[in-house]
Amino acid sequence: MKKYILLSLLAVLVLTSCGEYQKIQKSTDANAKFEAAKNYYQQKEYIKSATLFEDLIPFFRGTPNAEELLFLLAQSYMGQKDYISGSEYFKTYIRNYPRGKFAKEARYLIGYCYYLDSPDPRLEQSSTILALNALIEYVELYPNSDNTAQAYRYIIELRDKLAYKGFLNARLYYNLGTYMGNNYKSAVIEAENTLKDYPETKYRDDLVFLILQSKAKEASLSVPEKKGERYSEV
Repeated sequence: MKKYILLSLLAVLVLTSCGEYQKIQKSTDANAKFEAAKNYYQQKEYIKSATLFEDLIPFFRGTPNAEELLFLLAQSYMGQKDYISGSEYFKTYIRNYPRGKFAKEARYLIGYCYYLDSPDPRLEQSSTILALNALIEYVELYPNSDNTAQAYRYIIELRDKLAYKGFLNARLYYNLGTYMGNNYKSAVIEAENTLKDYPETKYRDDLVFLILQSKAKEASLSVPEKKGERYSEV
């Protein structure tokens, strides 16, 4: 019986909440809708806040509230873990308000959104590269910001991720061996290019040893007249 009463009360609360949201969504009072959107944002109901902020863009364009609205809209998408939409709205904010009161934070959050969207090293790394570029731009613009130290930590982490991606690619070539060509040479090129791009990486030893292994394998499979030279290089 108690369980039934609790479920009934919960259903009433949900319906009341939905009714209030639908009412404010249909409201023509832009200021009231803006306050409601900010309230939903504070309550971490990001889908509702984003929807209301989106609706209000035409009403507040060119007004003092437009700047805050755009920034909170970007944060609402970020709160939903829609990091790509969030980063795009932060970039829109920067374009519209390059010296705005939220500009420094928005620039940091562009990089942070891409950082959060950065996938496993085995996957395609476009978000990782975007995060790295955005965070490097941030620390160059704001070398003494409160977020600068954390941004540097993210930069190191992202560079290591890209280095590990290079190591995985090189190891794949090594494992392919002589399948459809000399993949040991490709492994060496991939590993050397990765070391050139990320010389400080924690995967440096792994990359160097993979180069050694690849060159040794390539030497062992060489024609007699090239074996001496290649073993000497190893």
